[in-house]
Amino acid sequence: MNAGARASRGDTLLFLHADTRLPRRADQLIIQALTQRVWGRFDIALSGRHPLLKMVAGAMNLRSRLTGIATGDQAIFMTRQAFNAVGGFPEQPLMEDIEMSARLKRLSSPACLGQRVMSSGRRWEHDGLWRTILLMWRLRYRYWRGVDSRALTNHYRQVR
Repeated sequence: MNAGARASRGDTLLFLHADTRLPRRADQLIIQALTQRVWGRFDIALSGRHPLLKMVAGAMNLRSRLTGIATGDQAIFMTRQAFNAVGGFPEQPLMEDIEMSARLKRLSSPACLGQRVMSSGRRWEHDGLWRTILLMWRLRYRYWRGVDSRALTNHYRQVR
């Protein structure tokens, strides 16, 4: 992500997962949001067949609005100035989006756009909905408690 930001030339940066699709007019929505804040993210919808994926997405959106923390699935965007001010993404294998959100929150709260990106629910369906929820919360809690992201990555890979 840092390499991509360095190679880009624009004043606006968008970090988008490969399995996530932006809503219509996302470029205009981002530019408008960045007139009031220095960073933000979209709400998310999850594709797939599991009937509770809608609930998972709703919980993710609510958690993000309450905490000001965005995840990569939510298409994080920011000004280049904000990116540079916080030193870019941390060079770590997991929770880099959580850490980046925490850094950006020092500059401003995020613009939480209600328009939804569509991200794949494949992981949730494959690994099990409740199992994935518990895993992600456990990893976040351990990260918050100061566990190194490399150790969390090893745990994540073993469990998956």
